Amino acid sequence: MTAVRFGLMALMLWLFSGVAIAQAPGEQHVKIALVAESDHPAPGSEVTLAFASVPEKGWHAYWLNPGDAGLPARAEWTLPRGATTGEFRYPVPQRLTIAGLMNYVYEGPFAPLVTLKIPADAKGAFPVRVKLNYLVCTDAICVPGKADLATDLQIGDGSVSPDRRAQFDAWRAALPKPLGAEGTYQVEGKALRLAVPFPAAARTEGEGYFFPATHGAFDYAAAQKVVRDGDRVVVDTAGLKSVGPIEGLLAFGKQGFWVRAVPGTVPPAANAAAAPAQLPWSGAVLAFLGAVLGGLILNIMPCVFPILSLKALSLAKANAEGGSPRAEALAYTAGVVLVCLALGGALLALRAGGATLGWAFQLQDPRVILVLLLLVTGISFNLAGLFELSAPGFVNRAASKGTGGAFMTGALAAFVATPCTGPFMGAALGAALVLPWPAALAVFGGLGLGIALPFLLLGFIPPLRRLLPRPGAWMETLRRILSVPMFLTALALAWVLGKQAGVSGMTLGLAAALLATLGLWWTGLRQRRGKALAWLPAAALLLIAISSIAWVQAAPAEAKTVSGGEKFSEARLAELTAQGKPVFAYFTADWCLTCKVNEKAVIETEAVEKALADNKVTVLVGDWTDGDPVLGRFIERHNRAGVPLYLWYKPGEAEPRVLPQILTQGMLQDLAAGK
Repeated sequence: MTAVRFGLMALMLWLFSGVAIAQAPGEQHVKIALVAESDHPAPGSEVTLAFASVPEKGWHAYWLNPGDAGLPARAEWTLPRGATTGEFRYPVPQRLTIAGLMNYVYEGPFAPLVTLKIPADAKGAFPVRVKLNYLVCTDAICVPGKADLATDLQIGDGSVSPDRRAQFDAWRAALPKPLGAEGTYQVEGKALRLAVPFPAAARTEGEGYFFPATHGAFDYAAAQKVVRDGDRVVVDTAGLKSVGPIEGLLAFGKQGFWVRAVPGTVPPAANAAAAPAQLPWSGAVLAFLGAVLGGLILNIMPCVFPILSLKALSLAKANAEGGSPRAEALAYTAGVVLVCLALGGALLALRAGGATLGWAFQLQDPRVILVLLLLVTGISFNLAGLFELSAPGFVNRAASKGTGGAFMTGALAAFVATPCTGPFMGAALGAALVLPWPAALAVFGGLGLGIALPFLLLGFIPPLRRLLPRPGAWMETLRRILSVPMFLTALALAWVLGKQAGVSGMTLGLAAALLATLGLWWTGLRQRRGKALAWLPAAALLLIAISSIAWVQAAPAEAKTVSGGEKFSEARLAELTAQGKPVFAYFTADWCLTCKVNEKAVIETEAVEKALADNKVTVLVGDWTDGDPVLGRFIERHNRAGVPLYLWYKPGEAEPRVLPQILTQGMLQDLAAGK
């Protein structure tokens, strides 16, 4: 009843704004300006208009569906003969709950966009007039507003100033992107479940939420649980009834996707990873257990196993000599867990400071890859027996008997294990980064507990220590064996460096690794000969090797998804068509499931690649993942709101053939052959 009363009140204010509580003359709680992208549109073209709006502090305006209360803006246009306008296109709104009512609003600057179609016979002056009626509210009161807006255009060549283009590109970037595939929803009693096709590999930022544009299907104030489940997003909430097709906006933070869903059957999500605000504590427990298991697995990795083996032997010796294996085991565990907590806390602090970081974020930087390449190469040659070095003092103390040494060994093991956690800890650490910070730290602590668990068991279970082999020649053999996977790891890092920084970056990295290895070998040789300041020559070589980091940078990304593919640009397209060459241009995005299916099942298949290459068809690929406004304008000119878009340019024809959104191998093979 509260929602009904609030809605009736808003409606009365709207209808009787001239008599009741209309705002004082000249008083504006939201400043609105009508701006045209081009002041000189060409005849028969389209021009985008923006309602640049800035609410006064403490006030808010409404989205196209205001939610439980409020009203959307209404426009009355006065246009020259033959001109028409489209629907309002809104950016992603905000949620505002007042007295239990959910409102979809804008509390800061926003700009709805409208497309104005210019008639083909337009000439001279082209005045555009619009009366805008809207509702603007605070948390306590609502005031109806009116704005008489105008802009005078002059029919011309369609030119756009760079500043105006940049401003409209920014406004377009805030609009939701249309998904190419249709969603499904079902209503059972008061429960509504909506499934949206969305590739698992597509990145999202922020909490997930579905803003329904269709009235009457959702209980707006009900909580939503948004889950990434394979190649779909599942939204569980409270529904009212099935109303046929539902349209709405699936948002992750400020990133939005326009969705159309039809009634059907939607299985529950199998994936337990939900949006940050919805993740239950049972998820934290599962993440903790996953971290323990992942840490346990790390002990068989080459970077951790040698340390664990040597300390296990020291435990066996301590057991035989009446030492304190349990105390050492606890100290070792404390060292591992504290270092993992420190690393996890640092990561959480950086994210809280505004950095968008994940546990493996550093691996996206070629400079970090180079550092890891130097480290792993040095470990590999050390295990292979090329050189032996006297360890720093704290490591020597760590190898000695006592709880202090065990603690330092645990800390060292945790540091060494950290680069290896990525492949094993993805799910647990991914959950940790969206959990409340106490639960997140518990997950990082679980990682440390898993790493320390074998040593902890050896310390507290004497029969396990008696199973350990005695020190002997087998240790040297094991070292040589462990060098093999370390060399493979170094090779993989060099390959990754090549992918990120190009051939030049990989060559620089290999040269730096060779120089650093030479320095380490030289140092070991001087130590064996008792030379003073044995580290001095190696330090110079190591500094030169490390300085190469400053010269490594990421290579420009190239959109090459098929043999001979090139990054799309209108200039390159014009060049190819002018030369009379056949062109296949397609536009894709990481979040477009239909795009990915077509690419894997059709475009990237061997048969299609061969047909395109044999017939000398140039493939141009436009990546619209980030909403590139230049690509967006090109896509709009072909009467598409988004991706996928497939264009075939036949030699001698000015206009392309727009292909269907579902491709087949035979279709592309026939087109390539000129059929």
